[in-house]
Amino acid sequence: MRRRDQAGDEAFTEFAAASRARLRRTAYLLCGDWDRASDHVQEGLVRVYVAWPRLVRNGGELAYARKAVVSAFLDSARRRSSTELPVAEHHEGATPDDVAGAVADRAALMAALARLPERQRACVVLRYFEDLDVHATAIALGCSEGTVKSQTSRALSSLRSMFEAAARDELAVAGERSLPW
Repeated sequence: MRRRDQAGDEAFTEFAAASRARLRRTAYLLCGDWDRASDHVQEGLVRVYVAWPRLVRNGGELAYARKAVVSAFLDSARRRSSTELPVAEHHEGATPDDVAGAVADRAALMAALARLPERQRACVVLRYFEDLDVHATAIALGCSEGTVKSQTSRALSSLRSMFEAAARDELAVAGERSLPW
């Protein structure tokens, strides 16, 4: 078994601390749950740690970490543990700020993202939230650029139709409220 060097461990620790928040946001956009996002980031960072000496020589640590987090998300979507039990959400106390509009918008976006298939969701998150180009997204997902383009196109079309349907439903509800009877 090879012995790791102290400097490499310190460099990895610095990298993990600096990139954890960004990776967690990406994972959250993929799965819609902060706790699961933390789990995906942890799994991704374990994969990065294993490959760390090679990554430092070749560069691209953040790209590899992002790909590892996306892979951890996709792997977890494929295998569900029969021992996992859903629990009621634990809500913290209310904030003094009135953020109802922002919360409603975020909830609508997260609900729409959650309805997309995992691969399409990953394409949208990497392209539009992580601001990766088609080539970098294809590398992160381990697929062709054409697949990224088609999956992104389908995802955007689905999102567009979901929001148009929601807007129609909202208009219908508002119209019912204004009726005199």
